[in-house]
Amino acid sequence: MEQFIGEIRAFPFSFPPKNWAYCNGQIMTIASNTALFSVLGTTYGGDGTTTFALPNLQNRVVLAPGQGPGLSKWDLGEMVGTDSVTLMPTDMPLHNHLITGMNNAGTEPTPKGDAYLSRDVRGGSGVIQYMQTGAAPSTPMASNSISVNGGTQPHENRQPFLVLRYCIATYGDFPPRN
Repeated sequence: MEQFIGEIRAFPFSFPPKNWAYCNGQIMTIASNTALFSVLGTTYGGDGTTTFALPNLQNRVVLAPGQGPGLSKWDLGEMVGTDSVTLMPTDMPLHNHLITGMNNAGTEPTPKGDAYLSRDVRGGSGVIQYMQTGAAPSTPMASNSISVNGGTQPHENRQPFLVLRYCIATYGDFPPRN
């Protein structure tokens, strides 16, 4: 089966096969590649008079154009996304960590039943940090016990991936419209 002009395939080797070119955004002349230009146009760049560009799939994941239910709309040739993201505290949903205890001396080394946190009592048998009671504790956790999430340092924002070389057919059958 002959490839279609403009068809894109992933290859596991380090060179483009004959009649294929890397999908690296390179600028092509229309005069030398009229059939390929008639398929791609200026979707991926170029001036449309003397040049056009091949798709650039370096460091990119391919996504179909359109919009699914509850998803964003993307157009053919649109490049979106970023390699890293900086999460700021305003990007994080509000949440809290409620924990209460009492400032009484503990009576148990491990939690049991309705135990809650209490003050350490150090003795010959180790740390005693829990107290058994049916009464509700009334001392909240110190406000400086938990820090704000986010910050100013970006984190990598990529799914696991395998690197293959994407190439586009520069010669082949002209793709039918239907």
